Amino acid sequence: MTTIGELARALEAEAEGDLGIEVRGPAEPALAGPDEIAVAVEPKYSEALKAGRARAAVLWKGADWRALGLEAAVFVGRPRYAIAGLTRVFERKVETPEGVHPTAIIDASAEIGKGASIGPYVVIGPRVRLGPGARLLPHVTIAEEAEIGPEALLHAGVRIGARVRIGARFIAQPGAVIGGDGFSFVTPEPGMVEEARATGMIRPGGKDEYVRINSLGAVSIGDDCEVGANSCIDRGTITDTVVGDGTKIDNHVQVGHNVRIGRHCLLCGHVAIGGSTVIGDRVVLAGKAAIADHLTIGSNVVIAGHSGVGANVPPNRIMMGYPAVRMEQNIEMYKALRRLPRLIAKLEALEKKGKGEQGDS
Repeated sequence: MTTIGELARALEAEAEGDLGIEVRGPAEPALAGPDEIAVAVEPKYSEALKAGRARAAVLWKGADWRALGLEAAVFVGRPRYAIAGLTRVFERKVETPEGVHPTAIIDASAEIGKGASIGPYVVIGPRVRLGPGARLLPHVTIAEEAEIGPEALLHAGVRIGARVRIGARFIAQPGAVIGGDGFSFVTPEPGMVEEARATGMIRPGGKDEYVRINSLGAVSIGDDCEVGANSCIDRGTITDTVVGDGTKIDNHVQVGHNVRIGRHCLLCGHVAIGGSTVIGDRVVLAGKAAIADHLTIGSNVVIAGHSGVGANVPPNRIMMGYPAVRMEQNIEMYKALRRLPRLIAKLEALEKKGKGEQGDS
């Protein structure tokens, strides 16, 4: 339980009323009970708040908490940021007892930091270095010579490949694979894909034999990064695939070999990035965006959902569509597309009128 006063201090927010009221967690306004704090950070939640039984609420600045029937209130200016702090205060942390589970297999040469938690059926390979306070849930595997910084949280079934290097406070959701081989193959002679790129045509027949290009590099991830469930980051061919500090990667994301991602980027669900593409800082790739290989995406770029990027993107742009173009251009193209049926109908009417006039003559 937390008092309203303690919560306000944690959020660095103003509070009024009975600051000694204790709450066990947040709740939606209409569903909140007397021992919960209602989250009603915008005026549109006023009616729902009256329908609930909360004694206290997180409200927008300037709200008349007494008129809302409350005994106390915490006032916030940026609602979504406040919710981040609220969920941090009431976080239900994963249960990870300190120590090593008897079913875990740890190579004798591995270095395990102080206070680490190693769950059931975890496998840690030779010369691995695991930082202090790291938490490994069941069935995590870490291959040889990987390095993982302090306070990491690896959920069930995470796979860390050989020689991967990861910074502090890393979080990987279940099933993430970091450091698998890159999808890299070549033909002894120029293949049909290369020929199609060069000539715009595919030769009839032909025989392509794909030869594997081995992945000698690894993956390097900075501090405070997260990787979602079932996402994959491939190792580099010769140098490492790189993910910068603070970058957050959603579920089912594919990051190809040799990709370099900058700091504080957001990669949403089902994003795919082709090999050797370079992405700047603070880039947002919305859901299902696809980025071709060997491109450069500048810093402060936003790629809208379902967009397909096939060319370099300068910094500070919003791109949309397939193929992706500047947002304002895509909107004009979409408007023009919607007008097409009316324009065609007008043309057909003019054509009929013209034929009728020719018949009369």
